[in-house]
Amino acid sequence: MTTSHMNGHITEDSDSEVKNVDLTCSEEPQKHREMAVDCPGDLGSRMMPMRRSAQLERIRQQQEDMRRRREEEGKKQELDLTASMRLKKLAQIPPKTGIDNPIFDTEEGIILESPHCTVKTLEVEELLTSLKHIQHVLVDPQSQEDISLILQLVQNTDFQNAFKIHNAVTVHMNKASPPYPLISNAQELAQEVQSVLKPSHHKDGQELNALLNAPHMQALLLAHDKVAEQEMQPEPVTEEKIYENVGLYGGETVKIVRIEKARDIPLGATVRNEMDSVIISRIVKGGAAEKSGLLHEGDEVLEINGIEIRGKDVNEVFDLLADMHGTLTFVLIPSQQSKPPPAKETVIHVKAHFDYDPSDDPYVPCRELGLSFQKGDILHVISQEDPNWWQAYRDGDEDNQPLAGLIPGKSFQQQREAMKQTIEEDKEPEKSGKLWCAKKNKKKRKKVLYNANKNDDYDNEEILTYEEMSLYHQPANRKRPIVLIGPQSCGQNELRQRLLSAEGDRFASAVPHTTRSRRENEVAGRDYHFISRQAFENDIAAGKFIEYGEFEKNLYGTSIDSVRQVINSGKICLLNLHTQSLKTLRNSDLKPYIVFIAPPSQERLRALLAKEGKNPKPEELREIIEKTREMEQNNGHYFDTAIVNSDLDKAYQELLRLINKLDTEPQWVPSTWLR
Repeated sequence: MTTSHMNGHITEDSDSEVKNVDLTCSEEPQKHREMAVDCPGDLGSRMMPMRRSAQLERIRQQQEDMRRRREEEGKKQELDLTASMRLKKLAQIPPKTGIDNPIFDTEEGIILESPHCTVKTLEVEELLTSLKHIQHVLVDPQSQEDISLILQLVQNTDFQNAFKIHNAVTVHMNKASPPYPLISNAQELAQEVQSVLKPSHHKDGQELNALLNAPHMQALLLAHDKVAEQEMQPEPVTEEKIYENVGLYGGETVKIVRIEKARDIPLGATVRNEMDSVIISRIVKGGAAEKSGLLHEGDEVLEINGIEIRGKDVNEVFDLLADMHGTLTFVLIPSQQSKPPPAKETVIHVKAHFDYDPSDDPYVPCRELGLSFQKGDILHVISQEDPNWWQAYRDGDEDNQPLAGLIPGKSFQQQREAMKQTIEEDKEPEKSGKLWCAKKNKKKRKKVLYNANKNDDYDNEEILTYEEMSLYHQPANRKRPIVLIGPQSCGQNELRQRLLSAEGDRFASAVPHTTRSRRENEVAGRDYHFISRQAFENDIAAGKFIEYGEFEKNLYGTSIDSVRQVINSGKICLLNLHTQSLKTLRNSDLKPYIVFIAPPSQERLRALLAKEGKNPKPEELREIIEKTREMEQNNGHYFDTAIVNSDLDKAYQELLRLINKLDTEPQWVPSTWLR
């Protein structure tokens, strides 16, 4: 269990629920209110407490205390070295220095008894001798009679056997006990010491490194850790103890819950403080708590395995639960909030249209459970119970990551982005010399959030969050059109021509439409579809063109029907389009596969163009790079994949591999395409 505060610990000022985050307060980040219970360290930016450093510091402190005490004792017992010549010689020998092992320090509460220091026992013969001696000393009749009776008893065989048993038990009870282990990760500490000593050229350091690296030493440390791990396990809580403690809570309605938690499965819950109470804030999908169905949000935790929790800070609760596994017994006060039985939630798959890093988010309720992702990642959302913070997995992480992570909900993210845009507009510096009475001519941004239920396609000014996706495997007789898009001089035209030339029986281009007259040797339907200007304009109004334009007073365009004709022929249609055409194409039923051809670095791009006999100016290269950024920023949510064209041959092979992959593997497409 780890904390979720910005500095790794949670504070006590937590008065409101995280689910009602006030987004209007942007000056001071809100403090995190929840702590994750034993979440894995690689889900997000999760930090476990540095117990190892604390142990090393404790050992160093003990060593320093031992050294100081020995120095003080040496001063008290200082000898007169002039008393003998031998002592004078011994004094001239330089003392050997070393580091005391604190485990043998008997003054720090760690006591190791020597096996030779056994308890003194009395033998039967010694007892008889003592009684006979007393018999000669005490001469009065009563004493003589008493001693006679005792002698008869001591000489009895049964008494002597019992006396021997007593002695044996006494010796056994006073035998030296093995020390209680200080740590259960000696092997891990040894590896840390080895990593520190590895670069050392000092002879002692190399010798210690070799010693710790020896197989016998490693086996010894492993055995030590296994035994220490068992010794350090808390004693099991008995039924009587549990029910005895339940009686302490008076008239409160209390329930007892037992959850089996394996080492590799986190509990999967977050807790928060409300006054002295420790309350379960959230049940995380994939954890032992969610699978058991026995813990619920709003339950107050009174005890865990017999340890009282009420009155503890969540950081203390973390320290208690950090290494617990096996059977966990919770004593709880059930939540008073009446919740309907949870409906079976269906998993939805979304494509992220923004980057997210929980370590930079002041509003995430539990940073350790925050799930980082990048633009274009596929996320499997398994819970939207909290509309502000969904629980999800990244595609491909389901098997490796037992716990779901928290991601911003769609409407919550839209609100944040809308506010961010408003703040950025307000912070724009005024131009020098501006007349305060002048009218503002700046175009206002849309501040009204779009209705996601009505339209899942976005304009440049609309806020991009998530897009629902589904898996789609293209039929063998209906291939998806391949769209190559990118800035000028990045190779998309060359790649298209190479595919058409190399595999003409597999790839084809859509026949364009035009209003100009047919030229000699041109064939209608093969080179162009020749139509009148009036028919062309009617088709534009009907939305039949993917893109169109005018050149020398003639209209040219690529229609949806032309692409469909290629698809119906069983071939793969290759298109080179402008970014403005992508939205129209995606709104059609053609299911395009859009590949963004990006340029390499500026220097590499110069070298590639030089091979083609071109000598671009530096400002032209910068313009291509800047255009690439602009296209990716404004239209990147349309791209299925991207290829950096640093070498035309390699880019061609990669493009061919991606196209072939469409036949063998299902791909993520917008769910609206399949409805």
